[in-house]
Amino acid sequence: MVFDSIAEPGHEQISYFSDPETGLTAIVAIHDTSLGPSLGGTRIRDYESEEAALTDVLRLSEAMTYKAAATDLPLGGGKAVIIGDPEEVKTEEALEAYGRAVDCLAGRYITSVDINSGAEEMDIVARETDHVVGGTDGLGNPSEVTAHGVFSGIRACAEHTYGTSTVSDLNVVVQGLGKVGRLLAEELLEHGASVTISDVNQEAVDEFSAAHDVDIVAPDAVYEEPCDVFAPCAIGGVVNDETIDQLQCDIVAGSANNVLKERRHADALAERDILYAPDYVINAGGLVTVGKEYLGGTYEEAYEESEKIGDRLTEMIERAEAEGTTVLDAAEAYAQERIDESETVTPALPSN
Repeated sequence: MVFDSIAEPGHEQISYFSDPETGLTAIVAIHDTSLGPSLGGTRIRDYESEEAALTDVLRLSEAMTYKAAATDLPLGGGKAVIIGDPEEVKTEEALEAYGRAVDCLAGRYITSVDINSGAEEMDIVARETDHVVGGTDGLGNPSEVTAHGVFSGIRACAEHTYGTSTVSDLNVVVQGLGKVGRLLAEELLEHGASVTISDVNQEAVDEFSAAHDVDIVAPDAVYEEPCDVFAPCAIGGVVNDETIDQLQCDIVAGSANNVLKERRHADALAERDILYAPDYVINAGGLVTVGKEYLGGTYEEAYEESEKIGDRLTEMIERAEAEGTTVLDAAEAYAQERIDESETVTPALPSN
């Protein structure tokens, strides 16, 4: 199953790690290191099966390759998953064992924060390896940079679709009030947009709506809510055969990874004249932040870099129109050209 799974997307390396003493079960996927060492977060999740975990890590690591290339970073794509209930498997002993696993990859993979793993967890991992960024002594939580990059991308999409460089006349549905979704909604509101929120966590909805003037839509009705922009900021795969026909928007642009259930759904959106901002382009602010930490830079520089996401997305939209393709096609072509033009580099070890 493993060899069949990695053949088509062309992964360089898939590593399984098991430590019975600590209960660690993890998979590290290195997709491509043509531009530099692979960098991607560690997701801790109680997957339904090992196959589901493998599928997730393969998709995410491939997306990280294109995200780094499309963001003009000298990094490759990788990702890791730790399998199990975070409440049970996120122990210091297991995270230390995971750090040793990352270390044995000798710098081909640099790990960082992701779902259910934050700066505190990275501090523990860092006890056993130098190949980690995103700890408490790093540049800080990348969520603000990520949200600002998504905001910049939405503004670029709006300028293309409506001919306006502001968001003040937009109605945006934000699906998911996690770290990035909440910050994105706040930035949109600050700039005059009308925002509708939705989340399966009712407490998060109540807290946000108590502090801000927003509308609320139930999770099971979010796709059919009329709006200008649908911004998925929670789980992936939400644009699929079932939801596409429900969408009543002109733009799909959000921070969630792997928004499309399948690649063909980009074509389905285009057929409905819905502009899709490829997630690995628009949500790259987090990678920009940890990339700055690894390569050298400041949080302020990362924030400024996230402004360029809108410009880069505009370039891809214009290329798609000129070539008669989807924006996803244009983004992939942009990234692949960078990869093809590159020479394989030897991973540099971080200085920390």
